[in-house]
Amino acid sequence: MNIMTLDDYHAKIEYDPDIDMFRGEILGLNGGADFYGSNPDELRKEFSNSLKVFLEVCKEKGISPRRSYSGKFNLRIPVELHEKLALVAEAEGKSINLLAKEALQTFVQQSAR
Repeated sequence: MNIMTLDDYHAKIEYDPDIDMFRGEILGLNGGADFYGSNPDELRKEFSNSLKVFLEVCKEKGISPRRSYSGKFNLRIPVELHEKLALVAEAEGKSINLLAKEALQTFVQQSAR
């Protein structure tokens, strides 16, 4: 995953062959903010500019720039996987929730590398 970070904000970076530039999309916002650049230095500069404009607009409108999360989400999985997950959790003396949380934390940490 191509992630660029600036001041605790994160952007996904992808190459756009149609315009021969890289496109960044700032993640986790209460709206959309993107930017373009031909190289890493230009991307960082445009990331900063785009974020600055987005934060100014949020301030003017009195809205929080970051999307909020409740810490809860529903997950639909096959019955067979649910059963296996329940058995593993019980064998380890953990709840399914804790087991899933640990697995998700591991996945996120590995994806951030």
